Amino acid sequence: MSADNAVDAGRSAGAPRRGLRRIDLLRLGRAALLGPSGRDRVPDAIEHLTKVHRARHPEAGPEAIETLRRAYVLAESSHRGQMRKSGEPYITHPLAVTLILAELGAETTTLTASLLHDTVEDTDVTLDQVREEFGQEVSYLVDGVTKLEKVDYGAAAEPETFRKMLVATGNDVRVMSIKLADRLHNMRTLGVMRPEKQVRIAKVTRDVLIPLAERLGVQALKTELEDLVFAILHPEEHARTRAMIAANAAGPDLLAAVAEDLRKVLREADIAAEVAIRPRHAVSVHRVLLKRGGAELGSCDFGRLLVVVAEDADCYAVLGELHTCFTPVIAEFKDFIAAPKFNLYQSLHTAVADERGRIAEVLVRTRRMHRVAEAGVIALGDPHAVEETPQAAEAEQGASAAETWGRVDPTQPGWLARLLEWQRDAPDPDTFWSALRDDLAQDREITVFATESGESIGTMRLAAGASCVDAAYAVHGEAGHQCVGARVNGRLAPLGTRLRDGDTLQLLMDDSATSGPDADWLEHAITPAARIAITRWLTQNPATADEDKPTSAPAVRPTHAAGQARAAEPVAVTDLPHATVRLARCCTPVPPDGLTGFVIRGGTVAVHRVECPSTARMVTAGRAPVPVRWRDDSPANGFRATILAEALSRPRLLADLTEAIAAQGVGIVSAAVEPPQEHRVRHTYTVELPDPQALAVLMRAMRSVPGVYDVYRARLAVTAAQP
Repeated sequence: MSADNAVDAGRSAGAPRRGLRRIDLLRLGRAALLGPSGRDRVPDAIEHLTKVHRARHPEAGPEAIETLRRAYVLAESSHRGQMRKSGEPYITHPLAVTLILAELGAETTTLTASLLHDTVEDTDVTLDQVREEFGQEVSYLVDGVTKLEKVDYGAAAEPETFRKMLVATGNDVRVMSIKLADRLHNMRTLGVMRPEKQVRIAKVTRDVLIPLAERLGVQALKTELEDLVFAILHPEEHARTRAMIAANAAGPDLLAAVAEDLRKVLREADIAAEVAIRPRHAVSVHRVLLKRGGAELGSCDFGRLLVVVAEDADCYAVLGELHTCFTPVIAEFKDFIAAPKFNLYQSLHTAVADERGRIAEVLVRTRRMHRVAEAGVIALGDPHAVEETPQAAEAEQGASAAETWGRVDPTQPGWLARLLEWQRDAPDPDTFWSALRDDLAQDREITVFATESGESIGTMRLAAGASCVDAAYAVHGEAGHQCVGARVNGRLAPLGTRLRDGDTLQLLMDDSATSGPDADWLEHAITPAARIAITRWLTQNPATADEDKPTSAPAVRPTHAAGQARAAEPVAVTDLPHATVRLARCCTPVPPDGLTGFVIRGGTVAVHRVECPSTARMVTAGRAPVPVRWRDDSPANGFRATILAEALSRPRLLADLTEAIAAQGVGIVSAAVEPPQEHRVRHTYTVELPDPQALAVLMRAMRSVPGVYDVYRARLAVTAAQP
């Protein structure tokens, strides 16, 4: 079977065509110039359009066809006398755009708006007239794709037009469907433009429109746009790739032989399925060539096999037969049915080798999956037709941010919700334009499971490569400033940790007014929402951003608490006569710690806690311990202790810990801050306590400081204080 016949076989299974029909502009032009063929008749220019629409939507009755007729009459009369740069009557453009959408299965409202999409921008027709004649929905769609005037916006007109369009898409994804079809037809006829303008339009298409088509799942538009952009921006590579495709088409079709073997296997297994060959488009072939390092491609590399079945279960039945009767290439297997892509795409992907060693990639999907794979959101129809029950609305209203964040909603995709969120915080057109391109360049998503106190609270969908910083702003918005740490898969992790698909994440938040992001967060944030929020906070808080950085003060010695004099060292006693007793600074014993002592230079007895590491080292070195004990009449104040606090590095941590210590009426003798390691930092404080019981209270107060995850007594000798 030839490739063309195989594709036709795939269409007979209810699947739309891979490529979109090229419109005969000369024929449309002649029909358009003749105008309507009668008040009650469908104009000749849209006769084919109505046939395609009825084929895709058999339920479309006379009322729908009459609406299309009236829309065409208004568009034709409004654009009459206007010509495109290619020489055709201007009306051929909205007709061609509408036919593209009709072949993708768009419903009547979208087609009506498509016929009128340039009337408000290029003619005297107003939005009020469109609303009065065709209703609010059509008017909204037309307004959504209407460009902003350069006279009013200057150089910002293009980015602000896209911003306006995206905001409109947030309420109705059909706005972007019309824009994508509009750009496809313009790209098809771009040859009449100056080369420099072709390049500029192609680059915007590459950076913005193609990623949007991918995210909306409209593969039929995306693939043709890719090839058109490829031809303009890389003409030599495009010509070479097209030559390779033509040379392969002239040779024997090995993929057709594999397809026939597959049909035989499925017939014997009694699985009803249509098997079609899907030729790769130019950009796809070029990508395979780059993946192979420029090595020569085989015949099977120029296409893939598509298997279309009726039910989900049949997909896995086909997979079982494939992997049983052929040799599977396990590394190529992907299950996008159990785990759909963020653009609703579903299919099983695999690759198998036949007995002759010919390797073929195979896609397995149902008819419904195929329609969505080709037309994406266009195949979903009117988003406002989805019935919403009061129970569903109540559940949505009571859901947490983490629960609603990753929800797959065809009328409001998660990526679009995130884009709309951050664009509000990017008032500068240049910032918006660059951030939009960066956002759309992140073409993969991961799913992260949010937890709280060990319990799962929902899922989040984040851009691949997102860090804990990105997750904080994704879930909490501006409150992401208050994130002081994270647990990834149950373990404390730096905020810069890159999340992976399937990770569990608990964000540790601090609701105090002192919390704020560090400038280092910009190194970890990849999403525009996070980067814009962090940059704005750092701009508004320049002093706070640079304050209290541990790296700038590896060792500091705060003064005593106000009104508190440095007290005398607590007293322990030894049985050695006339010996001076001194508490060791490495472990700073406090009653009721167990004690032991060692004679050091000058006859002084250094008193250590029994569990101090110095005690074991001295005994091993042959030093004899000296019995010591606390005095029964120890003073009521002046006990000194060394405490270590381990925390996640953040601004104002030192100030907050010092404040917590002073609030307990404890004086600070000295403090040292070690340079942070992987965003973790250790503070060492030597304090004077009013009484031994104050130690436990102080340690609890220090643990309550946001970001602090461990507080303990000194266990290791401090070099400067080694007795």
